[in-house]
Amino acid sequence: MTTTPSPRPDGSPPAAVEAVGLVKTYGSVRAVDGVSLRVEPGEVYGMLGPNGAGKTTFLRMLFGLIRPDSGTVRVFGRSWAESGVGVLEGVAGFIEAPRFYPYLTGRQNLEALALLDGGASRGRVEEVLGTVDLADRAHLKVGGYSYGMKQRLGVAASLLRDPRLLVLDEPANGLDPGGIRDMRALVKRLASGGLTVLLSSHHMDEVEEICDNVTIMARGAVAFHGSLPDLRALAPEPGHLLRTTDDVAAERLALARPDLRVGRDGDTLRVAGQRAATTGLVADLVAAGVGLLELTPTQTPLEELFFMLTDPAGTAPTGGAAA
Repeated sequence: MTTTPSPRPDGSPPAAVEAVGLVKTYGSVRAVDGVSLRVEPGEVYGMLGPNGAGKTTFLRMLFGLIRPDSGTVRVFGRSWAESGVGVLEGVAGFIEAPRFYPYLTGRQNLEALALLDGGASRGRVEEVLGTVDLADRAHLKVGGYSYGMKQRLGVAASLLRDPRLLVLDEPANGLDPGGIRDMRALVKRLASGGLTVLLSSHHMDEVEEICDNVTIMARGAVAFHGSLPDLRALAPEPGHLLRTTDDVAAERLALARPDLRVGRDGDTLRVAGQRAATTGLVADLVAAGVGLLELTPTQTPLEELFFMLTDPAGTAPTGGAAA
């Protein structure tokens, strides 16, 4: 039996996803450790973290594939305890990689899935094939599809039921650069139509490009909640690796600038600071007659922040991380 979700006290509709204090333990391993988050209707929300951070375990609890040891998760105001499988009304997506019958065509796979899910018109099957740019490949057997095509077919299968919430577990994982570009463009296109998207990823650039808000997980717990502007505000200054014709003199000049942080990456000089500071150092090198052989950006500031938040040996910034 399903229940009708009630609006929040301010009259606004319930959150698309609201998790409070979710915990899931396997033996001595706490896969999800008190995770709380809220996904508002119409946003693209990213769950970011390295492999093993607990992202997929969280999504399995959302879909009811496993039960939390404690805590609750609501989808459009409905919980599993109150509504059972009715929680998934208006929800679609896939956990890990989607699976299909390799001896059937893309179109036949979607038609079979539509029948299992209560039926969908032939027009709807053709519509979702067009949405994911597979209309011209739908007559081919899925066994011959590339990994990226199978991922897009998985999105098409999810769209058959015309969901309000689309859940994607690492949708760009294993794709080549072209496939990653196509998947990101597809998610953006879907979101622009008002669809709520919750996706997991271990790539900071993927989340940065398409998400409105993000939760970063590390070892089952929340390391950061917030918007992309909030996350960028915590990011360290951009860094560069520096090689010159006289690294001793270059290091001396770099240390003379209070607006730069200076260190070593093996035998290579590493400097970090805002663009004006790095540009000033280059000017100092030229004035001192030191030849510049290489000035290579290190990880982007957000990538570096990601590793600071998720690496046990890293040091997280103190401003906006939430436990």
